[in-house]
Amino acid sequence: MNILDTFSLKGKIALITGASYGIGFAIAKSYAEAGAIICFNDIKQELVDKGIAAYREEGIKAYGYVCDVTKEEDVKKMTAQIETEVGVIDILVNNAGIIKRTPMLEMSPEDFRAVIDVDLNAPFIVSKAVIPGMIKKGHGKIINICSMMSELGRETVSAYAAAKGGLKMLTKNIASEYGEFNIQCNGIGPGYIETPQTAPLRVKGNPFNDFIISKTPAARWGRTEDLMGPAVFLASEASDFVNGHILYVDGGILAYIGKQPG
Repeated sequence: MNILDTFSLKGKIALITGASYGIGFAIAKSYAEAGAIICFNDIKQELVDKGIAAYREEGIKAYGYVCDVTKEEDVKKMTAQIETEVGVIDILVNNAGIIKRTPMLEMSPEDFRAVIDVDLNAPFIVSKAVIPGMIKKGHGKIINICSMMSELGRETVSAYAAAKGGLKMLTKNIASEYGEFNIQCNGIGPGYIETPQTAPLRVKGNPFNDFIISKTPAARWGRTEDLMGPAVFLASEASDFVNGHILYVDGGILAYIGKQPG
C-alpha cells in the first residue's frame, strides 16, 4: 500500500461531538476532505441547523443530531439512529466541551460538576456507546480532545483542568482495555487556538494575548487548520500502532520554560 493511502478515511463513518463550529468543525472538515462521512451533534436544533448549513457551504453533506452527550439514553438513541441512517461508527471524536473561568474559592460545586459532566463524563458515555460497534467491526478510532490543562494548572480553570486531566487518563484506559480489539484511543491537546471564543483575548495590546505569544515558541496563536493533520493521522490506518498517546498541538508551549529576563 502507498504510504499516502494509509491516511485515507474514504468511506469511514465519523462522529464528531459538538462540531457545529470551531475546533470540531475544522476536524470534521478535514475528515470529509480525507473521504469520511460526517456525523455530528449539538445540544439544540438551531445549532445543528447552523452546522448543517456551514458544512453545506463547504460542499460537505453532514448528518446532524440533537443530543445531550451527558445523558446516556440520548447518546444511545443517537448512536442507534446513526447506525440505522448512516452505518456503524468507525471514528469518534469527543470534542464537545465547556469551560467556566472562575476562581476555585468562588466556584460553586454545581458549576464544577457541570464542567466535569460535559468534559469528562460525556466522553465516557459516548465512547461506551460506540465501542461495541467498533468491536463487531474489528476496528475503531477514538480521539479525545484533551488540553494543555491535562498537564498544567492555571488560575480560574480548576474544573476544566481536573476534567481534562481525567480525560487524559480515560484515554489511556480505553487504549488499555480495548487495544486487543484493534481499537486505538488517543488524544489531541490543543494549545491556544484562534476560535470565536478566544477572539476577545486576542485583541492587540491585551496582556493575555502578549503573554500567550511570549510563551509559545511558534510566537503565534494556533489556527484550527493546525489541528487537521494530527486529527486525520490519529483517525487513519497510519496510526494503527499508536495507542494511549496524547498529541499536543501547542506550538511548543509545553516544551518551553520561557525567555529569561533581562
